[in-house]
Amino acid sequence: MIHISRRAFLSLTGGMALTSATGALGAIPQRPPLRTHEPFSFLFLTDTHLQPELNANQGCHMAFAQARKVPADFAIQGGDHVFDALGVNAGRATMLMDLYKRTAEDLTLPVHHTIGNHDCFGVYTQSGARPTDPFYGKKYFEDNFGQLYYSFNHKGVHFVILDSIGITADRSYEGRIDAAQIAWLARDLAAQPTGTPIVVVSHIPLVTAVEDYAAPLAKPPAHHGISVVNAYEVLPLFDHYNVIGVLQGHTHILERIDWHGVPYITGGAVSGNWWHGTRYGTPEGFMVVDIADGALRTRYETYGFKTIDPHNT
Repeated sequence: MIHISRRAFLSLTGGMALTSATGALGAIPQRPPLRTHEPFSFLFLTDTHLQPELNANQGCHMAFAQARKVPADFAIQGGDHVFDALGVNAGRATMLMDLYKRTAEDLTLPVHHTIGNHDCFGVYTQSGARPTDPFYGKKYFEDNFGQLYYSFNHKGVHFVILDSIGITADRSYEGRIDAAQIAWLARDLAAQPTGTPIVVVSHIPLVTAVEDYAAPLAKPPAHHGISVVNAYEVLPLFDHYNVIGVLQGHTHILERIDWHGVPYITGGAVSGNWWHGTRYGTPEGFMVVDIADGALRTRYETYGFKTIDPHNT
């Protein structure tokens, strides 16, 4: 008998094995008619992992220079701006952020930022940082970019940027949307006019089959960091609204899974395989997103970076 995991089944069927919030077999929820909106394009650039090593700053410069040639109203940075603030001292973390900000000036676009796990300072004990340090953990991101989760509107479309990083008691991280944020999300979605098209962004994926693309690790990690561990508490909220797409980062792959009529799109990585080449066949690049007539369409743009240390997966 052949056994197949639930995630693999969903990736093969496009999410058509339909389950309601209660777990019973059911149909795709009926959503209200979409409100009209203006067409526009924006960029989704995720996992830049900026560092002075591996020519990463040159790579980001190349990516941003190409990105600004694309007609777009704004950009969304999908998280993991730098590599890495989790396990380094304050001097290194400050240098990385300064380098990112200087390089990002190449974009010349308004940018909305998403927190990634590597955008949290000093969480790992080897950093030498203490939880009492002034920009420990997520404060590092907040001081540089602002709110951890928030929403905004553009030309009739509502955007929601989530914080998918859960810092654990033993100074690690997991994928998690906490209870306060879920309550905020429920209120934010309910406050939109009926039929408003909605785009959601989460650094760590809410829905992915990435764990099925490679053999399991010899030693399972202490925490579930590859996807949002409590996504089952978030996804049912989307059943009641016109969520036209969820954009995700973190895994450095190109992937789309449709679930309950919502496309969950993982947008590759500017850094490819952490500046070592391709990741499961996904090269260094960024995503161009076009929104028109209540639909979200994407294309992936590469920019010609060549790694000096190939290590493809």
